[in-house]
Amino acid sequence: MFQSLSERLSATLKSISGKAKLSEDNIQGTLREVRMALLEADVALPVVRTFIEAVKQRALGTEVASSLSPGQAFLKIVQSELEATMGSSNESLNLATQPPAVVLMAGLQGAGKTTSVAKLAKRLIEREKKTVSVVSADVYRPAAIKQLETLADEVGARFIPSEPNEAPVDIAKRALQTAKTQFSDVLLVDTAGRLAIDEDMMAEIKALHTAVNPIETLFVVDAMTGQDAANTAKAFGDALPLTGVILTKVDADVRGGAALSVRSITGKPIKFLGVGEKTQALDPFHPDRLASRILGMGDVLSLIEEAEQKVDKAKAARIAQKVKSGKRFDLEDFRDQLQQMSNMGGITGMLDKLPGMGGMAQAAQANMDPKLFVRMEAMINSMTPKERRNPDLIAGSRKRRITQGSGTQVQDLNRLLKQHKQMQKMMKKMKGGGMERMMRGLAGNMPKGGGFPFR
Repeated sequence: MFQSLSERLSATLKSISGKAKLSEDNIQGTLREVRMALLEADVALPVVRTFIEAVKQRALGTEVASSLSPGQAFLKIVQSELEATMGSSNESLNLATQPPAVVLMAGLQGAGKTTSVAKLAKRLIEREKKTVSVVSADVYRPAAIKQLETLADEVGARFIPSEPNEAPVDIAKRALQTAKTQFSDVLLVDTAGRLAIDEDMMAEIKALHTAVNPIETLFVVDAMTGQDAANTAKAFGDALPLTGVILTKVDADVRGGAALSVRSITGKPIKFLGVGEKTQALDPFHPDRLASRILGMGDVLSLIEEAEQKVDKAKAARIAQKVKSGKRFDLEDFRDQLQQMSNMGGITGMLDKLPGMGGMAQAAQANMDPKLFVRMEAMINSMTPKERRNPDLIAGSRKRRITQGSGTQVQDLNRLLKQHKQMQKMMKKMKGGGMERMMRGLAGNMPKGGGFPFR
């Protein structure tokens, strides 16, 4: 996430963070580099100007001059201003109204509105224990209604049917009445998008807004459009009383211009980030945590929250108990571990949130096959239960059968078996020895030179 901006800012600020004394000259040089990094990340020019001026005023004041570590104080100022630019703190949804609380989703075509409706429904159902109804008022895009029906079924939301020959306002009014009779806590309304802003689109979305009087009107925008995302959000904000923004496709955005521009240009908070295609890939937006990640300081709080929400505690406890009692760590256990890691965003997703590990996350991404875990799991699934419990049985014709069944090569299976043996040895060292032994084992199994043995 935002790799190019993070690399550039980290390198620039590293040169000044260790300085014992700051002068106007070295501050100006650093700010010039920061300014270029932000512009290259497609941050809107007015936002860059305001940001640089705010940092400059604070850096040349007593805040830095009186500090015991001026370089570190300067870095703290940059982090603080990044947070302020993006909104200071997380702002959650306001659902404090007589049910159903209506949430209207607006945005251009292709921004990810329908997927975001499903992600938000899943989040409200699982985290806030809400009953959620969803409806599509998109009568223009082929299969839009069917897509939402499929996603609603996947996440456990109540789907309210609609037809392409209905008027969007009629759909929304009927859905509101249905949600009331269903005693739903929340009604999410998916609206039609266009390839560009036009008068008809704005007139329709205004009429929809008037018809259902939503408590939240969220603008869904593709982060990869950079500065244009902020400008489009402003155009919608001028037409609608927006209450917040959902930035989608953030995981694929290496620049970060949208995240740094939207709040300043629209005055509306970013409430959620879409960080993948899966229905659970919606994260609340925390400006302080994102600023920390951009500056290469990690995001341990989000990592802990992800572990709490995505790790299967029963499986983890079962494996821990097995290791503690000295029982063999088999391939079924290994598959469970792979699934847990995949749920956490894989190795790169975890490393990216650890302080100082941003560069290693990028190295892992460059060196690792993105479908590695999928292939490894497919190979384990192609084994018999007996083979998973006793990997030593796997040889000759068994290897051929497993690789043919999983669409892999024998060398892939050999690598998997070798990695499992290494993990097994590490688990043995944990028996009665605690974390210290495990970490020593891990260090011993790491390849020399910082490479990754998974390619």
